[in-house]
Amino acid sequence: MPLTASVMIVLKRTLKVKETLNIMANSELENLSMTLWRMVYQTYTRFKNCFDQIVKEQGLTMEQYLVLVNIKYHDAPIRITDVARWVERSTNSVSMIVDRMVKAGLLRRVRDKSDRRTVNVFLTKKAENALKPVNPAVWEFMQRGMSPLSYKDKRTFASLFEMINYKLLEYLNPGADVEGMLKNDSKEHDYLMKQWRKQAWLAIPEAKRRGVEKGKTI
Repeated sequence: MPLTASVMIVLKRTLKVKETLNIMANSELENLSMTLWRMVYQTYTRFKNCFDQIVKEQGLTMEQYLVLVNIKYHDAPIRITDVARWVERSTNSVSMIVDRMVKAGLLRRVRDKSDRRTVNVFLTKKAENALKPVNPAVWEFMQRGMSPLSYKDKRTFASLFEMINYKLLEYLNPGADVEGMLKNDSKEHDYLMKQWRKQAWLAIPEAKRRGVEKGKTI
């Protein structure tokens, strides 16, 4: 039975509406993606600014602090290439950071006895002393920064970030075993957390640990 002209008009209008709704939905999705990327960047930038504010009392930057922590909580000997992998920076970039830290008396370079071409890095007493007040302050900052989230929220947050990390690793490492890379990340995290929790100050009541921050809030 042939369709009447009025029915054809209704069908065309319906298709046009659906097409318009699809365009609007796609546009909204694209806008939301851009909003999320902007929020991730803003959050990281503000996190770094807070972090720098905490560690600068000991003359450190966030990058220097991460270098020190990774050297301290990994088994020696440690090379610059190891540090670069842990902090996810280029070897040249980390080498320049280490140069400045050596000049500041925070690190020392020692040539490997078994291979003179290899240079290992070690913390100095000055670095150890700098970490003593900073570590509790950093821990407290991280806990307070995440305090609005419930345990379930944190698990969801971690899962979502893992999905994004997967896509980013795919982009940065075409053809690589991304699943294996994420597993290595997880193992590295678990190891560091195990070492971190050996610190005596974690047994100090929270109220006393907050005294390290000298009343600062975030």
